[in-house]
Amino acid sequence: MTEPGGPARAAGAGPELPGAELPGSELSAQARLTAWAHGLVQGVGFRWWVRRNALELGLAGMAENLADGRVKIVAEGHRDRCQALLERLEGPGVPGRVDHVTYRWDQATGGLSGFTER
Repeated sequence: MTEPGGPARAAGAGPELPGAELPGSELSAQARLTAWAHGLVQGVGFRWWVRRNALELGLAGMAENLADGRVKIVAEGHRDRCQALLERLEGPGVPGRVDHVTYRWDQATGGLSGFTER
């Protein structure tokens, strides 16, 4: 399934962000992760759990319920920390049931502070 703004990818199957392999480059340090969690993820404390994990990792962004039952997550920060959040989304201890996660990587745009639930 393709999400607005670009192709969706299953967790763990996404391509590297262009330039991410260049040590010291701005792209290697900062990234924007947009992910869509599919499954039983609404009404079970999932957004709160995402917020707690994102803040623990030092990320800024938001988690919001979508009308179709998914939760959309936008996180910005160091790429390795965004990757860690992505891995946690399908890991043990997640509230509810995550069937799969689609996601995309973009350049960080900034302007985000804290992590909100919508």
